[in-house]
Amino acid sequence: MNQPQSFFLADETATLALGAAFASCMQPGLVIYLDGDLGAGKTTLVRGLLRALGDDGPVKSPTYTLVEIHVVSGLNLYHFDFYRFNQPEEYLDAGLDEYFTGDGVCLVEWPEHAEPYLPAADLHIRLQVDGAGRTAHIEVGSEPGQRCLTNSALPAATSSATLPPA
Repeated sequence: MNQPQSFFLADETATLALGAAFASCMQPGLVIYLDGDLGAGKTTLVRGLLRALGDDGPVKSPTYTLVEIHVVSGLNLYHFDFYRFNQPEEYLDAGLDEYFTGDGVCLVEWPEHAEPYLPAADLHIRLQVDGAGRTAHIEVGSEPGQRCLTNSALPAATSSATLPPA
């Protein structure tokens, strides 16, 4: 696939804008991994995506519920958080694999806690705290992921760019 793209996110507004940039390319079946330390902005990015799709309800991290379901713009978006898993088999025990059948968009925080049972990511977004802000590194893992990245509202970038505020 293409080279990873990187974007500097100066603040929360830029992180929301990154999420919003992906709204135009959401389609059933996409699996998007969201990686980053606690407080890196994973849920903020999801909030930006949901707001751009027209969801004005609360957007919280599903750390305790494991999944938050958002139905918006004719899409089912499943927001997962596997931070609390101690073993990958807890993913299977929870019966969450049924969400990954292609009927919705799966946004997965802490995917490494459920490996090797998760399907591969179409897009993998890594958020890294960098002193004055964050850097988002976006990797494509499939043809649908490449189409999404190509059709998103992200500025063109080959190695790095600054995402403007929304």
